[in-house]
Amino acid sequence: MKCPFCSHIEDKVIDSRESKDADVIRRRRECLKCQRRFTTYERVEDVPYLVAKKDGRREKFDRQKVLAGLLRACEKRPISMGKLAELVDEVEQRLSESVDREIATAEIGELLISRLREIDKVAYVRFASVYRDFQDAEAFFDELKDLMQRKRP
Repeated sequence: MKCPFCSHIEDKVIDSRESKDADVIRRRRECLKCQRRFTTYERVEDVPYLVAKKDGRREKFDRQKVLAGLLRACEKRPISMGKLAELVDEVEQRLSESVDREIATAEIGELLISRLREIDKVAYVRFASVYRDFQDAEAFFDELKDLMQRKRP
């Protein structure tokens, strides 16, 4: 490991600790030349999950991006961060089960929409309005009518 202070390539490991989830190892190191200490993190390199966009592009799955979309839809709603994290976990679970480690944005969107419909109707409509790209009030109203009809037995 190259020292971030003097660029010397020899060091000694002073301390190693696993993270709570045991997916990262934190190492304290000391440079053998300048004796300054620094921290490194070691994790298993894995093939990234990919998201297939509507326009055909593929990009790396970004958990924070999905969570940010959910946060916007759930703003000022009584939904805990833990619940939103569970929804993102479900998306990641789908990805991990996929043989080719790829998922379409349509699949992600539909999964989140169906789960939000169960959790909070307002958040569901907000998310659906962006995801389904309602172009006018009529499309929005149709979605609300559909939601109200599903609610009645």
